[in-house]
Amino acid sequence: MQQSDDKSRKSGFYGLGIAPAILQTLEKLDFHTPTPIQQQAIPVAIDGKDMIGIAQTGTGKTLAFGIPMVQSIMKSGGQGMVLLPTRELALQVDEVLYKIGKPLGLKTAVLIGGTSIRPQIGAIRRNPHIIIATPGRLIDHLEQRTIKLDRVNILVLDEADRMLDMGFKPQIMRILQGVPKQRQTMLFSATLPSEIISIASSQMKLPVSIEISPPGTTIENVSQEIFIVDRNSKQQMLMHLLKEHRGSTLIFTKTKYGASRVAKNLRDSGESVIEIHSNRSLSQRRGALDGFRAGRFRVLVATDIASRGIDVKAIETVINYDMPAKAEDYVHRIGRTGRAGMAGHAISFVTPEERNDIRRIERLIRKSIPISLTPAGFPKASAPKIVSRGKGGSLDRRRPRQPYRGDRNRRRR
Repeated sequence: MQQSDDKSRKSGFYGLGIAPAILQTLEKLDFHTPTPIQQQAIPVAIDGKDMIGIAQTGTGKTLAFGIPMVQSIMKSGGQGMVLLPTRELALQVDEVLYKIGKPLGLKTAVLIGGTSIRPQIGAIRRNPHIIIATPGRLIDHLEQRTIKLDRVNILVLDEADRMLDMGFKPQIMRILQGVPKQRQTMLFSATLPSEIISIASSQMKLPVSIEISPPGTTIENVSQEIFIVDRNSKQQMLMHLLKEHRGSTLIFTKTKYGASRVAKNLRDSGESVIEIHSNRSLSQRRGALDGFRAGRFRVLVATDIASRGIDVKAIETVINYDMPAKAEDYVHRIGRTGRAGMAGHAISFVTPEERNDIRRIERLIRKSIPISLTPAGFPKASAPKIVSRGKGGSLDRRRPRQPYRGDRNRRRR
């Protein structure tokens, strides 16, 4: 017993208020050093305080709320609930909570779309300690009266900004109205839009704000570069770069049809590739992730459904085949590489028409993204003016000349 206590004391998690049984579990799972969000959030959450945690993706937010939630439920009873935007994230959170809570007899229920509702009803009837759900499927259960929320005393909104981006605000507000007012609420997000501030002010009691990095901060150990390419040159450029970067690679496209097309072209060229998008079933998505994680596929092509839903620690390269619709999504995409302290690399294909998108991203992340010279033999895109310094080039940020009034009047006519 003394030996076990000594091990727990050596762990960086010691001193955060975590119960000995959970400390021992963390030790067995080789969790030795808490991340910054875990270091700051766990003591606050264990004290039962409402909290807003702002941290970029891949920083260990699941343990930051999972450890206090498991500890509180095992100590005082009640029920925990975690809301997430996607099925993949829900399954990942369930996997982490299962590892932490298994020695304590923790039971969970995962309520997500894309699977039969009947097994979920069975899981609810077994009185789970924690419910992990996507908003849409939870509403389905509420409408069918297969679940009650009257026992929920700890509520976590994880990836809250993404849920709002996906249009889940009406469902979230309905769920918030259905859970008891006397509860602990924790909200985690990579960014802090005004809608989240509104929810926090109306639904939380004097929340403690923990901001590990400013919204939009990218991971320091991820190098970034841009290639200015015409649309018709993207596939050829992709083939070229995949020969240069031989490690595991995640490619993002704007649409599911684009993902299928890129995956097919790579497959035809002999590349081991798999795809994830909304046309794929849940079992197909899980199989794709498992195959990518195990190395059966070197390349994964995905839409933004996977920008926060992929938990693979050894992705070496992220390629933005299409630029994202929102600057914030750029941060989430490239956050899939450079995880767990490893080095990562992010490459973006930018058409000349997308130069304003790059400027918005650079304003958000507060740094310039270097532009790399087009490899020999590739057609030159008609790019905005580039200061040619190899990988140190940058977009010309001089303010364009404003037309004189006569020009503007002539346009109106």
